[in-house]
Amino acid sequence: MPNNGINPEVAKVLKRLHYPLEIMLMCVRWYIAYPLSLRHLEQMMAERGIAVDHSTVHRWAMKLWLVFEKKFRKFKRPVGTSWRIDETYIKVKDTWKYLYRAVDKEGRTIDFLLTAKRDKSAAMRFFRKAMLDNGVPEKVTMDKSGANKSAIDTINFEHENAIIVHQIKYLNNIVEQDHRAIKRITKPMLGFKSFCSARVILAGIEIMHMISKGQFCMSGAENLSVSQQFYALVGQVRPN
Repeated sequence: MPNNGINPEVAKVLKRLHYPLEIMLMCVRWYIAYPLSLRHLEQMMAERGIAVDHSTVHRWAMKLWLVFEKKFRKFKRPVGTSWRIDETYIKVKDTWKYLYRAVDKEGRTIDFLLTAKRDKSAAMRFFRKAMLDNGVPEKVTMDKSGANKSAIDTINFEHENAIIVHQIKYLNNIVEQDHRAIKRITKPMLGFKSFCSARVILAGIEIMHMISKGQFCMSGAENLSVSQQFYALVGQVRPN
């Protein structure tokens, strides 16, 4: 893939961040891709003779992943029409919040949404967000959640859809197993300090997870490693 230079939107953000580009990109990728805390990254950079405060890395991640998510969605590989939907817990300011996630029957991530509550309103926001970018599914498999079932029933009624709903727990194992990849990264973070921070960082984790599953379909990306695909997302190609 040719190097066309930094993505203009990324370049606009970088103008306000006075640090070598390679250091910033490496830190924000490592923080999202591996089970590391910000203080782990601060120590790792110090071992390389680079003085970076952990709060600075967090600031980079917050600014850059907002741009990366927007770019990634333009090149996200299409997903199937049989969806598996589930929620997992995420701690924000010592309070459990809910991360709605969906994958297709092949395990490809469809979408995700962090919500403060787990109810019909939250489920409807997630379904509408997922359908806006991925189309209307033919089938949706979920657990016995009444809120999720009610949300789908309402969407079917409002839009005259005919989405088939299966509430069979064992069929949802694929999305429950997929949660583990996200929780493995968030565990060392010991919870998030704010809902906004959680939303941005979780989006970054989800994007890196999708890249690792081969869901980045920019021309030529299939021949690149996961780390190289990250740099292609930014607008550069770098060796591993």
